[in-house]
Amino acid sequence: MTNILVRLFVKDSENTSNARVRAAYGTLGSVTGIILNLILSVSKYIAGTVSGSISVTADAINNLSDAGSSIISLIGVKVSAKPADKSHPYGHGRIEYISALVVAFLVLIMGFELLKSSVMKIINPEPVKFSVLSLAVMLVSILAKLWLGLFNRKLGKKINSAPMAAVMKDSFSDCLATSVAAVSLIVSAFSSINIDGFLGIFVACFIFLAGLNILKDTLGELLGKPPEKELVDSIENKILSYDHIVGVHDLIIHDYGPSRKFASVHAEVPSNADIMEAHDIIDLIEHDILNEFGILISIHLDPIVVDDEKITALRDMTARLVKEINPDFSIHDFRVVDGPTHTNLIFDLTVPYGIKMPQGEIAAEVEKKLSKIDERYFAVITVEHSFN
Repeated sequence: MTNILVRLFVKDSENTSNARVRAAYGTLGSVTGIILNLILSVSKYIAGTVSGSISVTADAINNLSDAGSSIISLIGVKVSAKPADKSHPYGHGRIEYISALVVAFLVLIMGFELLKSSVMKIINPEPVKFSVLSLAVMLVSILAKLWLGLFNRKLGKKINSAPMAAVMKDSFSDCLATSVAAVSLIVSAFSSINIDGFLGIFVACFIFLAGLNILKDTLGELLGKPPEKELVDSIENKILSYDHIVGVHDLIIHDYGPSRKFASVHAEVPSNADIMEAHDIIDLIEHDILNEFGILISIHLDPIVVDDEKITALRDMTARLVKEINPDFSIHDFRVVDGPTHTNLIFDLTVPYGIKMPQGEIAAEVEKKLSKIDERYFAVITVEHSFN
């Protein structure tokens, strides 16, 4: 079914880096969600009114809010497809994350309202009337929401859409909510025990959890979570595969929304390399990374002395000493300035986040190790964190 809908409504569906194609995917997912949720909402409201079940009626309201979530997702995808302009030179891609954030808050509000209704149902219980029609509506709804979740997951993976990921999680949580409502109806047919309100509280807690997970994922995107390790490794290995590139460091990837990534990196080249040839290689790498990864990258050329045995030995020695402090530490931009009374070893020291040792203590420990080897070694260290 998903593939048929994609073929019918998304032209050039494989070109997912194209803003127009992304918008078509987003429109398809949102419109499908709006229509399906409106049908389910009306059906469940009728079923809930007939049976007198608060959990069924609440589920109808849940579907109505889901239709609103799909409308928000549709707006987000449409706005994100707008081209870059003077006020937004990096495009409008992050509006998708804001859309997902709004969906998260709607889910949380719906969970709170369901919790309140369920508590009132426990305080003032009313009998639940079993109805075959109501149960049939619940069962059909479960299958429909399961399909909608899988549908959004497939489309969301194709275009890396945060709103679709949020709708997918919401759809799967709806399956549980509707299942609980169906259980309440079945129990009412065989017992006078009224568990409707208690099941409603259970569903409300689950919906709260789904909303919090959507909120967490979306805030990570907005605040700037680190890029995937596979992407970082692929870009670094790609750069290192070119002639005259002997090292890579300080790779920074900025995410301005799906298919809108920008990056900068330092590429080390031998100091004795021809500057024009090295510049030509850098231009080629930038071009190839844009074509292969869809990332506009700016590469800074760092000259590294590779034909001086003394500097090479000092660099290797310093790298080894740094690794003795912590295997995850690394150095780059290593230079040596010799003087009549001392030798300055100048370099950047990269440490991962989560290291409790203060930066001043790290630098002091490196200096201590170097002075034990030769008291004339002075370390000029810039301690920094990795962005990956």
